Amino acid sequence: MSQTVRSTESLWELPNSQVGHPLAGNISCDACVVGAGIAGLTTAYLLCREGKRVVVLDSKPQVVRGESRFTTAHLSWVLDDRFEHVEAVRGAEGAKDAAASHRGAIDLIEEIATREQIACDFHRVPGYLFSGRDGTNAIDGEEKALRRLGLPFERVDRVPFASGPAMRFPDQGQFHPVKYLTGLAACIERLSGTIHTDTQVVEVRGGSPCEVATKSGHRVSCRSVVIATNNPFEAGTTLHTKVAAYLTYAIAAELPRGTLPLALYWDTEDPYHYVRLQPGEASDSFDYLIVGGEDHKTGQAEDTDQRWGRLTTWMKERFPNVGVVRHRWSGQVFETPDGLGLIGMAPGNGDNVFIITGDSGMGMTHGTLGARLVADLVQQRSNPYAGLYSPSRWMPAAARTLLGEVLNMASQYTDWLTGGDVGSADDIPRGHGAIVRSGLTKLALYKNDAGQVTRLSAVCPHMGCIVRWNPGERTWDCPCHGSRFSCEGKVSHGPATANLKAAEPTP
Repeated sequence: MSQTVRSTESLWELPNSQVGHPLAGNISCDACVVGAGIAGLTTAYLLCREGKRVVVLDSKPQVVRGESRFTTAHLSWVLDDRFEHVEAVRGAEGAKDAAASHRGAIDLIEEIATREQIACDFHRVPGYLFSGRDGTNAIDGEEKALRRLGLPFERVDRVPFASGPAMRFPDQGQFHPVKYLTGLAACIERLSGTIHTDTQVVEVRGGSPCEVATKSGHRVSCRSVVIATNNPFEAGTTLHTKVAAYLTYAIAAELPRGTLPLALYWDTEDPYHYVRLQPGEASDSFDYLIVGGEDHKTGQAEDTDQRWGRLTTWMKERFPNVGVVRHRWSGQVFETPDGLGLIGMAPGNGDNVFIITGDSGMGMTHGTLGARLVADLVQQRSNPYAGLYSPSRWMPAAARTLLGEVLNMASQYTDWLTGGDVGSADDIPRGHGAIVRSGLTKLALYKNDAGQVTRLSAVCPHMGCIVRWNPGERTWDCPCHGSRFSCEGKVSHGPATANLKAAEPTP
């Protein structure tokens, strides 16, 4: 997966990391971790601490250049899909174990940051679920579920910026994700682990030993492979039916210091909004107010460039003294039918291959608890949550959700039968892209600000879906499985591992 090309900028920008260099030859190790985000780096760190020879491979030029940079960094044990839903599809014990495992993930982040003295702005904060325009039924239902499960909460009358009933949860957390992960990468190298950036993995083969092949032709031989790439890359075709790719949007604006207490906030709308503060520099008179929401399935919205505007309107209605929006970005999440990650042995990929995917909007905690679970499995230890998160688990109670996502995915292939967005490149404004029909196939055309046109095949190299133009990010997005490509066709997010092909010359 190549360097992401974005027309927007995340709040979590830091100078380029000096950790990592390209793989230059064939090597062997105990464990090879594919992906240098929170799941991959935490897994590598835990295994390095146990004396394992660990190699991390990532396609980006520096560490933490993938989706971990496009989070809003809520550290919560309160599940996005809410406990009423998780209890319905996984039972009471499953819901309680889900809460406990995410709570353990927050504890682990705090423990690592303290032990390694990583200055990452970690804070313990409360969390609030508050009622939105949809009324109070969701709050009432969630309260009943929490009482049945015996999970800690307190019902309150309102949150500081919105009236109506809310629920207060203790012991959530927040941090600066890039500061934390950059520090974690340095720890891995200090513990004799090796990080190879600018190294694209194209194939993983399980066995004894496993083998990982890179685009440059080099290979890694190892006892175990951990695929921690956010998406289910090289983890078996059937896994694509268990995850659905969504984009979520975020903005960060200046808010006078002291306006809002540090806490995590979510409303009950669908899609829901989420809010938190990130402290500004000590010399600043403001903090950053982070607001997220406006989720939609990847590649299945034509108004992506307008969604930040709607978030800004929602924010200003509740925070009239907010200042200018300094950052805006989007991130991709993979939802599962039951709202819990897919973590463990990769189905259909041979022995000793493990995956961490299906973050379901909780990437920071899912990635961390996934790292702890997979590190146990690599070391052949039992883990109390292995069954809860098993990628091979059956989800009969979530069958309706699963079937709906599968049918949605299949319906995207009808794009092969339709016309194009426009008739020719002449109809495309500068700085935009569009799909054009060319005989039996389709082309993805991008016209840059100078009027030059890049002509690409619109067929996603992963499984043959037709990509769609994303005007907000200036990317080509696959509506089937979430692969994303720059406007020039370079792959920026899997499961695809190849770029969009250059279009064949017109006869």
